Amino acid sequence: HVEVAISYGGQPVGRAVGPALEAREALIALESGGKKGPGSLVKKATAIAGMLLEMGGVAQPGYGDSLALEALSTGKAHEKFLEIVEGQGGDRNVKPDDLPIGDKRFVLRSPVDGYATRISNEAIRRIARAAGCPEDKGAGVYLHVKRGMKVNAGDPLIEIYAESESELERAIELAKKLVPVRVEGMVLERLG
Repeated sequence: HVEVAISYGGQPVGRAVGPALEAREALIALESGGKKGPGSLVKKATAIAGMLLEMGGVAQPGYGDSLALEALSTGKAHEKFLEIVEGQGGDRNVKPDDLPIGDKRFVLRSPVDGYATRISNEAIRRIARAAGCPEDKGAGVYLHVKRGMKVNAGDPLIEIYAESESELERAIELAKKLVPVRVEGMVLERLG
């Protein structure tokens, strides 16, 4: 028996793109019982976990996501994660800050006041790859804004992480060219 989950893909789930950044984000959500970290990450994870709980007969149809959320909020999910880490020879006491991220960084800032009207998954993917992702585990992109958020001129939009200066420079060039986050004011389109 197979079930498929079709989810929203208009922008990245969560805010992190890249191995270590994503692992940090997931670990923060697990440690906090879902109280910290992006809501979109928690909702998608509990929805898919809920489907599995229902398929496995642990939860009645329609109740899997609430059972998964309960496992997250009570710390059961975090404890199970730590058991898996330990079972694979990892450090059971791992904390988000223990996961090394690239020490070469650049923050792309908003040129204007307005709203984040578009997040380009393709641009973010290409920028992360240029920064060395996924081969360099500490490379990636962190989104400071999501679509619909109010932004002031000078606010951070994305932060690029790399392990080498040359990869960071390539990623910066690409970020300036591709416009990964579009910020617009109240006038969204001008015709004529």
